[in-house]
Amino acid sequence: MGHGWEGVVLKLMRGRDFTFTVTGVEQVTEHFRRVHFSDGGLLAATGGAHPTMWVRVWFERAGKPHQRAYTLVDPDPSAGTFSLEFALHDGTASDWARAAQPGDSIDATLQGTEFALPKPAPARLFIIGDAASAPAINSLLDAVPRTPATIWCETTHTSDKKLPFRLDPAHHTLRHVERREAGQHLVEDVKAELPGLLGEDTSDAYIWIACDTATTRALAAYARKELNVPKDRVSALGYWRSS
Repeated sequence: MGHGWEGVVLKLMRGRDFTFTVTGVEQVTEHFRRVHFSDGGLLAATGGAHPTMWVRVWFERAGKPHQRAYTLVDPDPSAGTFSLEFALHDGTASDWARAAQPGDSIDATLQGTEFALPKPAPARLFIIGDAASAPAINSLLDAVPRTPATIWCETTHTSDKKLPFRLDPAHHTLRHVERREAGQHLVEDVKAELPGLLGEDTSDAYIWIACDTATTRALAAYARKELNVPKDRVSALGYWRSS
């Protein structure tokens, strides 16, 4: 399968193509599936992985190429392996993940991923996400496991409360927030709790936000404009669009 005009654009932007092969699958919850891969040389070519590193995976929809971004889970450069985790819903990528079996292969493009914690390293983390961003949240917690973190996870399904976040009770606090009013309930919940947790001095804090696009924009603007958190201390990326 070709990658269409998007693939051409990514090539012009120095995107690098790889083919991943499925080595195993796990049904983590009713609505969350983990697929294990051999990496097709990706990790060797990039010299390893960084926290929240993601790739654009190509699927076919109605005979046309269709790409979605997924975070690498537990990348192992020496073995050339990693996993991807799929929050299952109605859609082409979810359909592929439900049917994936060892030996299946899929194309991917590496372009656009970058991430680095600010310096000096933050002393406190405030993380706002949902099932779609759970893999990235875990990779961030793995990168700084002893940094105190408060996590808000928006839940769509009851099973989302069983997502395998890598929490250390000594350092991490997880808050589940039911998705209501197209994300506005999460916005209001964070606005009610974050100022008291953050305090007046925001210089040692770091806020990471990855929800639906509208929610992410609202919370990022709130952190920067109303809480006066410096721009380099707020990372915000809309992971999906609410229909």
